[in-house]
Amino acid sequence: MMSVSLKQMRYALAVAEHGHFGRAAETCAISQPALSQQILALEARCGTPLFDRLKAGISLTPFGRDFVELARVAVKGAEAVDSLVEGLAGQPGRAVRFGLIPTVAPYLLPEIFPALLAQFPAPGFTISENRTEALLMGLHDGTLDIALIATELPEAETRWQDSPLFDDRFVLATARSEPTLEPVALSALNPDRVLLLDEGHCFRDQTISACRLDAARTTRTFAATSLSTIVEFVANGQGVTLLPSIALRKEAADPRIAIHPLDDPEAGRQLRLVWRRGSPYADLFERIAEAIRSGRGGAQAALSETVKAEDRQ
Repeated sequence: MMSVSLKQMRYALAVAEHGHFGRAAETCAISQPALSQQILALEARCGTPLFDRLKAGISLTPFGRDFVELARVAVKGAEAVDSLVEGLAGQPGRAVRFGLIPTVAPYLLPEIFPALLAQFPAPGFTISENRTEALLMGLHDGTLDIALIATELPEAETRWQDSPLFDDRFVLATARSEPTLEPVALSALNPDRVLLLDEGHCFRDQTISACRLDAARTTRTFAATSLSTIVEFVANGQGVTLLPSIALRKEAADPRIAIHPLDDPEAGRQLRLVWRRGSPYADLFERIAEAIRSGRGGAQAALSETVKAEDRQ
């Protein structure tokens, strides 16, 4: 008779945490059909369902609650054994599993990844991109080792340890044909013209906060899944948007776009590297954080270079 695998237990824990197969699959970095197949195989092995599939969502059965409670202990125990064995060398015996948010990965990663590989050829890295909530869940369930996020951790949060990387200031992007007074006062922006990312992106929430928008009202406006999509709409004169400085080299390359500094020096975010508190690889993660801080010189200069170019035109 086949034993229940740690992988199946991790999948069941993810479904129990999210109450949704799609979000659980996203967190586990597999397809939803593959995760559903694993859960069905697990339920067949158990001889009873772990989850009730309802129109309103997914809930644990009484057996499922007992299973999840024991599975959580088993997974944590397995991770503790792995950490004990691998921690003797001060680094994992596999690639570091590195997650980044979508408003950072395409802009910062190409700049820092060659330096990270050169400095840390062993253990190396595997890279994944996901939203903040999913990245923190990955740290929690052990599918990620480190995550690069752009939100502050609550002071009462004791599960994570973080290392601040650098500040990433916001600027305003408009169509070049649109006259704009500089520096731009965020309070003067027309809320109906501010284009936002889809719900769930931390940069969306940061834009709403910086521009003091009505969060309830913004749920009825345009929302995109990427900054590149928003910039294309801006270039066509269909609105304006905030951009983080690290995105400028890529997103402000379009000659139809104009970049404007803001009159609010606090409009921005701080990027930080996060990992599980008590990790045996904390020293390694601190060195990775320092390598990122040292290797992102181009990102730091992107805003001033772009604004200077705007002034020359």
